[in-house]
Amino acid sequence: MKAVQITGQEGQQVLQLIDYPDPSPSDHQVKIAVKAAGVNRADLAQRKGKYPPPAGVPEDVPGLEVSGIVMECGRQVTRWKKGDQVCALLAGGGYAEQVVVEEGQCLPIPKRLSFAEAASLPEAIFTVWSNVFQRGALKKGEHILIHGGSSGIGITAIQLAKAFGAKVFVTVGSAEKAKSCIELGADVAVNYKTENFEDLLSHQGVDVVLDMIGGSYLQRNISIMRPEGRIVYINAMEGNVAEINIAQVMQKRLTITGSTLRAREYAFKKQLASDIRDQVWPLLESGSFKSQVFKTFSFDQAMLAHELMESSEHIGKIVLVR
Repeated sequence: MKAVQITGQEGQQVLQLIDYPDPSPSDHQVKIAVKAAGVNRADLAQRKGKYPPPAGVPEDVPGLEVSGIVMECGRQVTRWKKGDQVCALLAGGGYAEQVVVEEGQCLPIPKRLSFAEAASLPEAIFTVWSNVFQRGALKKGEHILIHGGSSGIGITAIQLAKAFGAKVFVTVGSAEKAKSCIELGADVAVNYKTENFEDLLSHQGVDVVLDMIGGSYLQRNISIMRPEGRIVYINAMEGNVAEINIAQVMQKRLTITGSTLRAREYAFKKQLASDIRDQVWPLLESGSFKSQVFKTFSFDQAMLAHELMESSEHIGKIVLVR
């Protein structure tokens, strides 16, 4: 098969389409003929040597989500059969013509969705559901602030938070991105390059923050939180170290938490997939929650896809297609 491999010396890593050994499914895995693969910032970090995959996962082939057709099932697979159309969450290796994955990490492709649209779903939906609705415990009527509102995670969080009855605030980096987030359902979009989100949101307050920025944003988040608020971290693009006012955390009885998904155990991902199928898939089937694909690239253009993501000029997901 063909796969997109990370090559080159440290600091000069690039992506190249090469011949690669075909994978074989274990007893509880399915083998998927990949039609499309989502591109995520974690893939960029892996290419640069900053986000190694878990043990047993290819180190030289990125890719955390795919869609395609089941071409082979392990001996003890019960949920899927050859020919089923699925999308799947992976721990890596998705930039390839074939992948193997545990059967419980696959979901059926929703009606009316293309392979490209389906491939854009797993990583963002799994991340948002586990962090906003489980760790963040977002409830109907609460206020949520989503940093990076126009990212793949952001557009997913906007739509799901609105679908479950929350008031949604986002931060973005341009007027165009603000407009897109409002069209998706955000109530307020703050351009962080020209506006201060604390000034605009402090009078309303926030119950949940989904933050991928980190650094100085932590104290800024704390300053606008309502009592019993929850701040959830999924990345720290500005930095891992922050100085905060601990007294405010105590006085407001805040919870500051966070998580990573890639290295979590299979049982967790399997249960998460089940919850998502029950709670989110009906929204996709009805069309009330929609995939947002910004641009597609062929697999041999994977480096161009990474360059677009690094530019942060996209709104929504970037996808590789075959």
